Amino acid sequence: MKPVDVTQLLQQSSLVSDRSRSAVDRVYDDLHRRIVDLELPPDTTLTRGELCSDYDVSLTPVREALLRLEQLGLVKIYPQSRTIVTRIEVSRLKQSHFLREALECEVVRRLALEHDAALITKLHAIIDLQEQCAADPEQIATFSKLDELFHEILFKAVDQLPLFTLSRSMLGHMARVRRLDLPSEGKTRNVIEVHRHIVDSIASGDPQQAMEVMREHLQGTIARIGTLRQAYPDFFTD
Repeated sequence: MKPVDVTQLLQQSSLVSDRSRSAVDRVYDDLHRRIVDLELPPDTTLTRGELCSDYDVSLTPVREALLRLEQLGLVKIYPQSRTIVTRIEVSRLKQSHFLREALECEVVRRLALEHDAALITKLHAIIDLQEQCAADPEQIATFSKLDELFHEILFKAVDQLPLFTLSRSMLGHMARVRRLDLPSEGKTRNVIEVHRHIVDSIASGDPQQAMEVMREHLQGTIARIGTLRQAYPDFFTD
């Protein structure tokens, strides 16, 4: 079987912004990325004039991008005043987790009923690259991208990529929590082990086990909200 080119998978992924997209989409995509990666942490003030300069666009694309981010709860716009990056809302976080768990458990259930050797090979290639990144703290952002790619490929394999895109747009608060949690001791190792367990369950054709492992995987970060909130009190709100 032909080796998997993970770099090519990343380039083709929906996680990579298409430069041919509109100015609004490009500004939105990059601001969304910077917020969920915590480059723009909670309570950061966003100035429209500076954003226009940063992205070399007019005011209209910036305004529309900020409105889309506000709909997702990632920024708060104060008319005629300022825009700030919101804190992580625990209530909204739990709602988005409910959606993600329902979708991803069904995805792996369906995959376990099929036998797609090429899919298993792709998933193992991603996990192998995560192994390499896990040893280097400076590669945490790449590890996170590979984590998202792993889940994207699962959705793509059941022909539900639009659902992945939709759910990802609603998981901004969860993405920020995961970004806070990844540097925790043993977290990347745990992610790798659970990913391998998910793949093994799919490969063995065990839908029940695949669902159980996925559910356990997704509940891991939720279970640590209290600890993370104590460590980063200024990042959270009810």
